[in-house]
Amino acid sequence: MNTNSHYKLKHFIPWTRTKIYKMLILSIIPTLLFCFLGWTWLAIPWVPVALLGTATAFISGFKNTQTYNRTWEARQIYGAIINSSRAFGIMVKDFVRTNDKTEESKLHKEIIYRHFAWLTAMRFQLREIKSWENVKTRSYYREYLQYYKVPEWESSISDELKHFLSEKEFNYILSTKNRATQILATQSEHLRKFNEEGLISDYNYVALENQLKDLYDQQGKCERIKNFPYPRQFTSINLYFTNMLCFLLPLGFLGEFSKMVEKFGENIIWLAIPFSVLLGWVFLVLEQIGESTENPFEGNPNDVPITQITRNIEIDLREMIGETDLPPALQPVNNILM
Repeated sequence: MNTNSHYKLKHFIPWTRTKIYKMLILSIIPTLLFCFLGWTWLAIPWVPVALLGTATAFISGFKNTQTYNRTWEARQIYGAIINSSRAFGIMVKDFVRTNDKTEESKLHKEIIYRHFAWLTAMRFQLREIKSWENVKTRSYYREYLQYYKVPEWESSISDELKHFLSEKEFNYILSTKNRATQILATQSEHLRKFNEEGLISDYNYVALENQLKDLYDQQGKCERIKNFPYPRQFTSINLYFTNMLCFLLPLGFLGEFSKMVEKFGENIIWLAIPFSVLLGWVFLVLEQIGESTENPFEGNPNDVPITQITRNIEIDLREMIGETDLPPALQPVNNILM
């Protein structure tokens, strides 16, 4: 997530410079052929270009709206995880009770730390790279990685989980495929055990289990966004329409500016190049922005900041159980917060 008021041009222009290069090539070649080889047939009427531009603008707007909705839904889900985690922390603190306060604090810590393990497993699973994601396949993303780091790519899940789980649970969880799911299952198993031992009343036990169910619901929503890409047919048609438009734009501008030769002279033809580059860049950037928004957990600078959210939840819950040695809140690096 970018925490600045907007992207600076010194970042945005390099991020999109391949689009500028592409439009320069597409506009310079037909202009040279038109001017020096007399290929006047390259000039086409503006009407088909305008019609294609209208269709491209429509499909680009549709894609950007839908990809933004995916990102906003992902942020809403993590907002619900924040609320459910806080509620779970309060319930654990007030519902799990023993006569021995030291033992009670130990049980609270065990349950809360297991919840930290779930949050950790979740963010590592969501940062796994899928075949349709762009962050490590697109050159504009690979270059932008110099400005920020993705914590889940800098460490391993085993190094982080070992701080929150017992050795037995740690070894079991690492042997499973969906670790977040099995951590919640283990949490439920321990809550049932506490209920059988009389440490949690039946009513409170049901309330805690409902909180686990809610966490499962939020996890499932995250997995739906992560594991189901923006439909490839819409991605493809947007890409095809945009590229066709960029190819025809210089030809349409040649047609328009050739009509002005008698009034302004032959040099006016060269204006086809900057106008084509500018308008083509607009459409190509719209396509690139939609592409950079469609996968809100992939590790790009426009992601939902799940690492920072997880750290804030950890700080809140540690304070709830009386800890004072708290981890620091994550701060933006070059205005990027992961």
